[in-house]
Amino acid sequence: MSYDLKGKVALITGGAVGIGFSCAKEILRFGAQAVVIIDIDETKGQLAAKELAEEFGPEKVLFIKVDVTKSDELEDAIKKTISTWKKIDVMINNAAILNDGLWELEIFININALVQGNLLGLKYMSKKTGGNGGVIINMSSIVALQATPACPIYSGTKNFVIGFSRSLGDFYHYNRTGVKVITLCPGVTDTAQPAQAESSLSHFLFPELRNLFVKEVVNVPRQPASSVGLAATSLITKANSGTVWVAEDNKPAYEIIFPDRTTLRKQ
Repeated sequence: MSYDLKGKVALITGGAVGIGFSCAKEILRFGAQAVVIIDIDETKGQLAAKELAEEFGPEKVLFIKVDVTKSDELEDAIKKTISTWKKIDVMINNAAILNDGLWELEIFININALVQGNLLGLKYMSKKTGGNGGVIINMSSIVALQATPACPIYSGTKNFVIGFSRSLGDFYHYNRTGVKVITLCPGVTDTAQPAQAESSLSHFLFPELRNLFVKEVVNVPRQPASSVGLAATSLITKANSGTVWVAEDNKPAYEIIFPDRTTLRKQ
């Protein structure tokens, strides 16, 4: 299921900083025709687009301010992408927040908006609806692969991403649509989120969880966001649909192999 990024058009939510921005940069380095940065922060989005335009050319970058919780704004951004470059080939659903204190918003962004992004991606990329097929990458986290008591709701939202993406990425759907759906779980990464979450008690269900979060996440050595961006581009080109990968410790991504429940049941 190899996939060539040369000449492709990619759209990235939460693309102004950190992992999303690094994905945009690496995708352009792999020869993509263009990237579209989607972010709610207009100032950071414009700065990100300016930096990418200076390195790769202004014709290869577009920033669109979007609140991903509003499906009409996200769909308008996809339509603008298609009207500009006549297609969309890759979608990275990266936008997320870590704030269990605002758990309803956290669920809406991390789950509802991600589902909407996938459904819209399939709507415009699927071969069944006139698209060319392509790749969707959904960002989960290593907290979905282990118990994380400091932020249980955030962990739950990232668990959802894995289950949803594995199901939507099953070969049944891939054979219908021609769109690979892949999950990437970054390890502790140098982005704004860990420091942001550590700075306020409002980010936690209970105040005492702050110190636990510092121990579990903030004080753990981090990898650069560029490492995750490189992993994402590698998975776009080589990973099979429905697979789940981890990028941590600034090393190449490795695949998570889930046990077969039916086999375990017979033991």
